[in-house]
Formats: sequence, C-alpha cells, structure tokens
Amino acid sequence: MTVFITHNQVKLALHTLREGDGPSLLLLHALGEHSPAAVPPEFAQWPGRVFALDFTGHGASTVPGGGGYTAEVLMGDADAALWMTGPASLAGRGLGAYLALLIAGGRPELVRGAILLDGAGLAGGGDKPGPLSIRGVPGHGKAPDPFALVELASDLRPPDYVSRFAELAAEHSGLDPAIAVCCKARPDWLKAVVATRGARELDLADAMTTYATGGR
Repeated sequence: MTVFITHNQVKLALHTLREGDGPSLLLLHALGEHSPAAVPPEFAQWPGRVFALDFTGHGASTVPGGGGYTAEVLMGDADAALWMTGPASLAGRGLGAYLALLIAGGRPELVRGAILLDGAGLAGGGDKPGPLSIRGVPGHGKAPDPFALVELASDLRPPDYVSRFAELAAEHSGLDPAIAVCCKARPDWLKAVVATRGARELDLADAMTTYATGGR
C-alpha cells in the first residue's frame, strides 16, 4: 500500500511493505534509487511493520522544477514520514544512511535507532566546497531527478557538523547505541560519527536485533 504525504509543495510516496505488530522499520533508499517493492531479504527478520520512503525527486514522489536539493530538505521528507508511521527504527543506504543519521539527531523522540548501510551517495561532497555544475538536464521531470543526483552528490558534510547529530541522538534517544554503523565505506564524516559515544560498529543482523528489542 502506498500513501502520499504533502510536504514542502511535493507529494512524498510512503510505502507499507509489510503490516504487523511490534516495532516499525522505515527504509531510506540511496541516491538515485527508490523504495523496494517488497521487504528485502536482509530485513525479513524484522518483527514488525516495514515502511519505505521515496525521497523528493525519486521513485513515485514529486520531481520539483529547478532543483534546490539539500540533505536537510530530504531530512524534512523523513520527518514527515515519521509523523505518519510513528516511532520507528531507520535503515538507510548511502544517502539514506546520512539522512537517517541527521533525523536520528533531529528527532530522537521518534527514531528508535538508525542503521547505516553502504550505497550511492554515502560520501557526499566531502567537507570542502568544490565546483558545482550541471551540464544540461536530460530526463528532467522524471525520477530520479538529475538535479538531485548532482546537488546531493555535492552536499558538504563537515565531520564536526555531522558528529553533533550522533551526539544529539545519543543524548536524547535513550538508546545504546543510537547509531549502528554497518557499512564498510568510511568517508571522513562517518569516521567522525564512529568516534562518538552514540555510535557502534555492528553487522546488520545484530543491529536489527538490538533495535527490535529496545536498543539496549
């Protein structure tokens, strides 16, 4: 089942991949991707409901005109989805992992743990500004939006900015750990997150067990 959430003049597609009792899991896709049509095998052991969100410019969500994408805009997408699902654990790939971290710090009362996984857009634009150019926009108006691919891949991620979100998640969520780092790639922002007290390196199965049973 898919519902559409009106947010920031766009319609966001929120998919229910599986109903059930128990804790909820919200999947956040990587850059340029979209929500799966069914619960991926690696999440089959999750005991409760499973949702998936298409970010702005991706999947079945609105493709806005003229770009203007930032990670914080998509963080708002995840925030809107959480107000529909209620408290949930997050599992994000690539860009979705970065956004899971941000919203875990921004809404610790709603995020019951963030699982960070490898995928497109994990590195972002590093922590120093560089040239940004878009040479034509073939396919503009269709998902994935080429503006999103360029702008979000160039998103700056200063380590001290990012690690503060992990600290906020740890301080206010009551979870230990608040952030489960399951990816192999280590861009500088993620190295900074791993060094905080709010994060722990886990494999995916252990991370899901941890959050499905209360995060302790």
